[in-house]
Amino acid sequence: MGLTMLEKILKNHSDASIIAPGQIIDVFIDARVARDFGGASVIRNLVDHDFTPDDPSRTFFTFDCNPAGSDQKYAGNQHKCRIYARENGIKVYDINRGIGTHILIDEGLAYPGSTAVSTDSHANILGAIGAFGQGMGDMDIAAAWARGRIWFRVPETIKINLGGEFPAEIHSKDIVLNLLAKFGPSRLLGLAIELTGESVEKLNLDDRITIASMATEMGAVIILIPPNAEVIRYCESRICKRIEPVLPDSDARYREVFELDAGTFVQMVSRPGKPHDAVPARELKGIKIDSAFIGSCTNGRMQDMRMAAGILKGRHVAPGVVLKIVPSTDKIWNMCLEEGLLEIFKDARAMVSNPGCAGCAEGQVGQNGPGEVTLSSGNRNFAGKQGKGDVYLASPAVIAASAVAGYLTTPDDIPDTPRVFAPEKKRKPRKAATTLRTRPERPVTFTGRVHLVPFDNIDTDMIYHNRYLGITDQKEMGKYSFSNLPGYENFPEKASEGDIIVTGKNFGSGSSRQQAVDCFINLGIQCIIAGSFGAIYERNAINAALPVLTCDTISELQLSDGDMLDVNLETGQLANRSNGKSVQALPFSGIQMEIYLNGGLF
Repeated sequence: MGLTMLEKILKNHSDASIIAPGQIIDVFIDARVARDFGGASVIRNLVDHDFTPDDPSRTFFTFDCNPAGSDQKYAGNQHKCRIYARENGIKVYDINRGIGTHILIDEGLAYPGSTAVSTDSHANILGAIGAFGQGMGDMDIAAAWARGRIWFRVPETIKINLGGEFPAEIHSKDIVLNLLAKFGPSRLLGLAIELTGESVEKLNLDDRITIASMATEMGAVIILIPPNAEVIRYCESRICKRIEPVLPDSDARYREVFELDAGTFVQMVSRPGKPHDAVPARELKGIKIDSAFIGSCTNGRMQDMRMAAGILKGRHVAPGVVLKIVPSTDKIWNMCLEEGLLEIFKDARAMVSNPGCAGCAEGQVGQNGPGEVTLSSGNRNFAGKQGKGDVYLASPAVIAASAVAGYLTTPDDIPDTPRVFAPEKKRKPRKAATTLRTRPERPVTFTGRVHLVPFDNIDTDMIYHNRYLGITDQKEMGKYSFSNLPGYENFPEKASEGDIIVTGKNFGSGSSRQQAVDCFINLGIQCIIAGSFGAIYERNAINAALPVLTCDTISELQLSDGDMLDVNLETGQLANRSNGKSVQALPFSGIQMEIYLNGGLF
């Protein structure tokens, strides 16, 4: 039986003679990266365990979350990373270089068929060039730095074939929002995607980067796009040698194959709070906006800059609207300068910043305030992710047109005179909880009091908001647990050591932040049981020895808040003491139990 693209890449980077879905293998990593917000924690893990980087030539820092250094904790973390890099011969792509995942491609550190890991949950953007990229927590990255390898569970692969031609007005962001609207955030959870078809073959590198970047928002491990001749030529020019791309075997086995008609795709906009809540742009026309943002790893490429400039040339941003434009890399910023795009942006009264993640990571321009409505080209619009206001997601073309109009519209419907709106009252920010707890023991069987959090798709921003990512001391993290989940802001005050969280599907989706696990460890939470987990979150919890159990029949226990639940990690047996009902969860695997009993990955 033949192999899929991902299976072949993983096989080429492991000692396994046979590769199959569900198999856990040790994977050699070609490029090992830590960003500014996670770098200090990676260093702490290495120093605490007396490890050193296995191969400094394959090890890198990228400072893209806060390239302005405007936050003291970010600035402090960056400084720690620079000192460590000097002492260990590690290259730093500093605050002037841009987004790390784009640098990996543009500097030839990643190329078709290669592997890379980063503390960036969008490292799977490398699927755009037919490479394997994966976002991981700081424990995983530290282990990869020390060993050059890391364990990985081979996922099943699905294939999406896009036949036909995209309509002329459709851009890459529209393509991925159409896919998100169809598949949602968890239908493809934990799966790899191969995106193929005649319409896909014609996509350029910038298009592919936009689409691959949002695999995380689909719950997928990665979207792999077979590289075309243009992509191969570009990557060859970066590494200065011939490339043989890794392509699927003709008899590769897929979990499922979807045939979609590209001609049915329409311009899309995601409504606030959920990237997958995407609807045709025409349905939202007329909604007032206060600000607009073009940039991020999803839409900060040169094609995006040219698209925006084509609409803004000879026009002005509407009164009362702020337009922020952030190229993804220094190379693209300089191209904007050379081609006169910066002058167009300036004349249109837009703000242009140095390259980086911008508002998506809260460390640069792009954030919004309470009550503010923003139209963004970022990959996420979770509540609180880009500020306290509401964020809609759209293509740079729709964003530029809307910034000129003063309300949400499309490029073919820009008014001659912008609409001016009256100001609105702003909401007050919520307060964070304050209680601290200690870490529990690690029994294989135990009983705990249940806290029901009955929602699907609880993302890591809801669990542990990115405003606290500069905190590296686990003892400070517990008081911020669920601080961005409405109705659960006082959870730390209610939680006691030994309690159990029971929640819905896709718990922990979104960012790779380890803090979303560590905050519960600090509170003394004994176990988390969910219908399913975000892939990165699950492995972060396993590596930190926080028990997480997957159970899709948890509703049969008829649990209420405060019920006492018996848990057996070895067998997966769950029993509700209040009514005697029991169900079977997925028990710990051998390696999971080993890590748990060891007290963590290290």
